[in-house]
Amino acid sequence: MDSPSELAGRIVLVPTPIGNLGDITLRALEILRAADRIACEDTRHSAPLLAHHGISGKPLISLHEHNEARRAPALVAAARAGETIAVITDAGMPGISDPGYRLVQACLETGTPCEVLPGPSSVIMALIGSGFPCHAFRFGGFLSVKSGKRRSALAAALESGETAIFFESPHRLVATLEILADLDPAAHTCVARELTKKFETYHRGTAAEVHGHFQAHPPKGEIVLLVHRANSLNEE
Repeated sequence: MDSPSELAGRIVLVPTPIGNLGDITLRALEILRAADRIACEDTRHSAPLLAHHGISGKPLISLHEHNEARRAPALVAAARAGETIAVITDAGMPGISDPGYRLVQACLETGTPCEVLPGPSSVIMALIGSGFPCHAFRFGGFLSVKSGKRRSALAAALESGETAIFFESPHRLVATLEILADLDPAAHTCVARELTKKFETYHRGTAAEVHGHFQAHPPKGEIVLLVHRANSLNEE
């Protein structure tokens, strides 16, 4: 019997579109078509994407934040037995505020081949589209549901002098912008909304201005919030 090192099995993290189904690479499609099975954050969410690109008949397995640690050993074992397993999340790059980290760790611990493909990321897209400095930035993931922790995270972001990027719920955005405006009403602020989709928008201004806008126009959709302190030493 072949040893794992002689087989072609591997785990491949495959970025998927963050909105527009056309935003997928040829290499990503090649892997998805060749994979023996596809691990999805939500199989129901991924099925339309796969169908759109004519990928059918693949065994789908759920891999989300609540079962990733439990399922990682079985996926690693399958890869070491020769399977190619593609890993996708609901949108964007696996591992960025999405499942993937624990599986990569399991691959590293067992010496299992693991590849990461390049592709869509709302973090990088929002950063470039904001017009804020890009030479130094920080990504803080999802802001806390607790206002005190949100305030601390925003205060640290302002003090860093770097462009800070967060994910935020539309239901909490106005309250978060109120905190930001209280900390520094002049802070450069951008709300990137529904990126790559039909109603994509970038709202830029001071924290006070952006807060005022969304007080009057309650936000919907997926939100990326970017903050950069005015007159920062890092600003060119």
